[in-house]
Amino acid sequence: MSITSLLSGALGFGTAPLGNMFRAIPEEEAAATVEAAWDQGIRYFDTAPFYGAGLAEIRLGDVLARHPRDQYTLSTKVGRVVLDELEDPATREMGEKGGLFEHGRPNKMVNDYSADATLRSIEDSLTRLRTDRLDIVWVHDIAQDFYGDEWLARYESARTGAFRVLTRLREEGVIKAWGLGVNRVEPLELTLALDEPRPDAFLLAGRYTLLDHDRALQRLLPEAARQDVDVVVGGPYSSGILAGGQHFEYQKAPAEIIDKVTRIKKLTERHGIGIKAAALQFSLAHPATVAAIPGATRPSRIAEDVAALDEKIPAAFWQDLRDERLIAATAPVPAG
Repeated sequence: MSITSLLSGALGFGTAPLGNMFRAIPEEEAAATVEAAWDQGIRYFDTAPFYGAGLAEIRLGDVLARHPRDQYTLSTKVGRVVLDELEDPATREMGEKGGLFEHGRPNKMVNDYSADATLRSIEDSLTRLRTDRLDIVWVHDIAQDFYGDEWLARYESARTGAFRVLTRLREEGVIKAWGLGVNRVEPLELTLALDEPRPDAFLLAGRYTLLDHDRALQRLLPEAARQDVDVVVGGPYSSGILAGGQHFEYQKAPAEIIDKVTRIKKLTERHGIGIKAAALQFSLAHPATVAAIPGATRPSRIAEDVAALDEKIPAAFWQDLRDERLIAATAPVPAG
């Protein structure tokens, strides 16, 4: 099924920052940010056990519990189980995402894509989120550490475990849709080539942005559109570097990325538009993408995102990006 029927618009709210990503966020600030998203009309909220070892789910659930359950769409993820056993988050080994949530809860997490772990993860998430149901469930980070030797084995475990459990839960009406939530194109291409199980959508983080879109544009998005598999864009600001931050791919941005952002900013300034508007609207311009879920930890950022979505961008700006080879010549752009 298309998940567009589950979404109230093209803008959702990603809660990774609420797991204390990069910094410790005061409870009142986290709660105010979620409330700001609600007040701005956002009704799709995405989270995951990985975000601060359950911290983002807890914070999100505390706020959403004040609002009618049938008025919002909620997604979380499976693939990591949060344990009662404690460890030092600063020394937690999480591969390429190590150190992201060193200010999160100290609970140990384990990768597990099996059927039993999927069911346990869902039950634990429901408790943390203070709700009785999930709308969408994403299989999280199958391709983490993609260039290592273990990701295909992890994928096979998910295919025979999580994929099939989520398909059954969808058929039983327990959830409304499922898919993969990853920051690599390859596992999504592999999944589209399978006869079964069939996902409803993908959550693709960081791979269809102003800074990185070539691979997704060439193969993934056309095939997803052909198979009616919707794509939600995670990280439209590329870990924050396109929104005034310093991070790209969850780490300090390298010099070549900073240079590219500087060139894009010069064009936005020339045309009198915001770089957040350019980034957000670019990610949503492809026919296969149905929503974007930027994250935030300050209430003011939500209003910025809403304004960025509505900002008028002249066609000449997109042409300048093409002329300077800052975006692919074939990339769809919003109408001017």
